[in-house]
Amino acid sequence: MTEQQRDLLSQLAEVLGDKTAVIEDLPDGRKRMWSFAEFEAQANRLASLLVEHGAQPRDKVIWCGQNSPWVVAIIHAARKIGVVAVPLNYRLTEEEAAYVVDNSDAVLAFVDAEFAGLFQGIRPHTPQLREVLIYDGTPAEGQLAADELIPSMDASELALRIEPGTAGTMIYTSGTTGKPKGAVRTGIGDPEQIARMIEFYGYRPDDVYLTTGPLYHSGPSGFMAIAQMLGNTVVLQKKFDAEDWLRLVDTYKVTSSFAAPAPVRMICNLPADVLAKYDTSSMRVMIANAAPWSYALKLMYLEHFPEDSLFEVYGSTELGVNTILRPEHQRAKPGSCGQAAPGVEICLFDDDGKPVTDVGKEGELYVRSASVFTTYHKAQDKYEADRREGGWQTVGDIAYVDAEGFYYICDRKKDMIISGGVNIYPAEIESALETHPDIVDVAVFGIPNEEWGEQVHAHVVTRSGATLDAEAVRHFAREHLAGYKVPRSVEFVTEIPRTGTGKILKRDLRKPYWEGHTSRVV
Repeated sequence: MTEQQRDLLSQLAEVLGDKTAVIEDLPDGRKRMWSFAEFEAQANRLASLLVEHGAQPRDKVIWCGQNSPWVVAIIHAARKIGVVAVPLNYRLTEEEAAYVVDNSDAVLAFVDAEFAGLFQGIRPHTPQLREVLIYDGTPAEGQLAADELIPSMDASELALRIEPGTAGTMIYTSGTTGKPKGAVRTGIGDPEQIARMIEFYGYRPDDVYLTTGPLYHSGPSGFMAIAQMLGNTVVLQKKFDAEDWLRLVDTYKVTSSFAAPAPVRMICNLPADVLAKYDTSSMRVMIANAAPWSYALKLMYLEHFPEDSLFEVYGSTELGVNTILRPEHQRAKPGSCGQAAPGVEICLFDDDGKPVTDVGKEGELYVRSASVFTTYHKAQDKYEADRREGGWQTVGDIAYVDAEGFYYICDRKKDMIISGGVNIYPAEIESALETHPDIVDVAVFGIPNEEWGEQVHAHVVTRSGATLDAEAVRHFAREHLAGYKVPRSVEFVTEIPRTGTGKILKRDLRKPYWEGHTSRVV
């Protein structure tokens, strides 16, 4: 085989050998570390096991588990044999999980023993699954023990079985506005564009990457893939815990990560004496994404981490990274998600399908680049509906651009509130309310109003011991927002429901208010 025909991990293992590839360091003291040579061997064994159970190029293999070395191994093993590894959100109900597994057409499943019961429960509804392989524990009845099978498999390098047009990834969108959809991307993307992105962030071969959030999400897994491509060591936090995350940063001198706003908010809200225990000065590249970071949260982050470490990206599972806000612009451009990323073209279109050329005027954001997805699995009609002539694609976000080419996301088009004919963007209101010192989390959405069609409603989570009331919230909002944006009603709750990637489940929040109504927003 030539170098071009060899798998990337095989090449890395040959060059890096004994360098640590992945580390699993659990709070209870258990630790698992694989060098690049060991990681390559384990991925080859797992790939051989999948082949032995009938996996063919282009087949789908579901994987389900919290972050661990085997989760990373299945991603590489699948690539080696030309099958598509499809991550499953382990937080889903049986009904939701069965839908994804069935819709994906997966023929095999590779599952953490912790979720063996979930797969036993959905087995009657997923008849196409030939086998469920259980790792790191005991399988349920009718499942196979991967722990017993993998050691006997051949660890030598496999001949690549990748066929033209094979999907590189298939990741189900979070389904915040409806049924999850499998976003398919063929190939591995544009190497030139990836190289320009790596240079833009300033990544280095000696970086240490820490997972912040589950790898079933495209952001954490995508940036982890970049880290591995560069031969970085990857530290895997199995389940997010704010103080333990700081311990890992300090212990392994972590230099890069990718994070949604929720975990960073939990880290920054730790007591001062806890924060003071850990050294965070090693952090060089923190990628803010998955859901918008408010300006208030960015300022909290910059109090505890290096000033030049924070990058914000705007993107999606479907469209990849579209804009980047560099560290030097974080304070100068509050509310912006940055300028167009290397190799990405952006255009805003109005409701009539005409390009928006005026600075500051809102439009639906469309993207054209080599990194966008190829289609939705079994939903080509939805894919076509989100496209415009010329190769422009969208996920339905509303934005505007300033005179210097910095973009500002107003909101998801489907989440926009229309009250008395006026467009209101919840994200703007959420960002304002989050700056209140007694508000920990907030979700804003539209509920029915007989006179105005919709009214602005807020769910608010307060700090422990706070004595905030609804009028105080509205008063604070009036100090920062135009009157028509101030919530007309406020409800105090203990938690805001979110996806595993930090996105607010607006659909779930709106549903009880809109029962019995005909509305575009549910």
